[in-house]
Amino acid sequence: MHIAIIGAAGMVGRKLTAKLVADGVLSGEPIKRLTLLDVVQPAAPEGFAGRVDARASDLSDEGEAEKIVAARPDVIFHLAAIVSGEAEVDFEKGYRINLDGTRLLFEAIRHANGEDGYKPRLVFTSSCAVVGAPFPYPVPDDFNLTPLTSYGTQKAISELLLADYSRRGFFDGIGIRLPTICIRPGKPNRAASGFFSGILREPLIGMEAVLPVPESVRHWHASPRSAVGFLVHGATIDLAPLGVQRSLNMPGVSATVGEQIEALRRVAGEKAVKLIRREPDELVQRIVSGWAQGFEAKRSRELGFTAESSFDEIIRVHIDDELGGQLP
Repeated sequence: MHIAIIGAAGMVGRKLTAKLVADGVLSGEPIKRLTLLDVVQPAAPEGFAGRVDARASDLSDEGEAEKIVAARPDVIFHLAAIVSGEAEVDFEKGYRINLDGTRLLFEAIRHANGEDGYKPRLVFTSSCAVVGAPFPYPVPDDFNLTPLTSYGTQKAISELLLADYSRRGFFDGIGIRLPTICIRPGKPNRAASGFFSGILREPLIGMEAVLPVPESVRHWHASPRSAVGFLVHGATIDLAPLGVQRSLNMPGVSATVGEQIEALRRVAGEKAVKLIRREPDELVQRIVSGWAQGFEAKRSRELGFTAESSFDEIIRVHIDDELGGQLP
């Protein structure tokens, strides 16, 4: 089996690559080739006996999508995107990367399908930002797409394209609406949601963190481990039950910022909590105020997608996966 990961240098892309290499198989078939792509060259994974093609590639550049499709990967994970905060600040860049690049990929597959019947499984990372206020709590699976940010709009349009190209038989696609991934390891990025991880990640290692929103803000979360599980599961299950509704809200944990902080207190103590500094940010507050607080995620759960059940569990996953199983 040949698997391509677009956005392989990002946090989720790296963890997905590591998971696939560790498993060695997907849907019962040995993984013999990996194509790893990102705007910076991804690192080749250790311990993989098959062929690895790792290179820098901007999906929105002319001809790049055709190069990916020319190798006829059996499964394509499309993870590449400009994050929410950056897409809101840089309108043109957001649409070029998040929408134009996606359509170029879909078109390259369509043309290959017409040439030789090539029909890969395509797993697209969408976002819960495709819905916006006002909405009920929890948000049902059939809620209308009502994005209130450029990022959410770009993902919503891509979801519609994914459904149409799948309906026409050009590829077998599934859209994975990721919750906000928490706790993200590494350095902060420009995502408006980055503080959700920062107020936990930094205090866990004795560093100060900034909280730009009130503790009453409620949002929908899952760990990086769960995100990888969503993607792998989406690449392997029978998609016929999805019908024309190809994008799914993923399971997660609904929690307020205050509940996150209480979970941090239970796991790491008062010393960690005292490292959180309140510093209101009007832009971040405006963006986050339009995000869903929680989802039913009934369809995805029925199809076998699973996530954590509490924020304590999310914090402990981070400690296990990133801190060697114990606090410094």
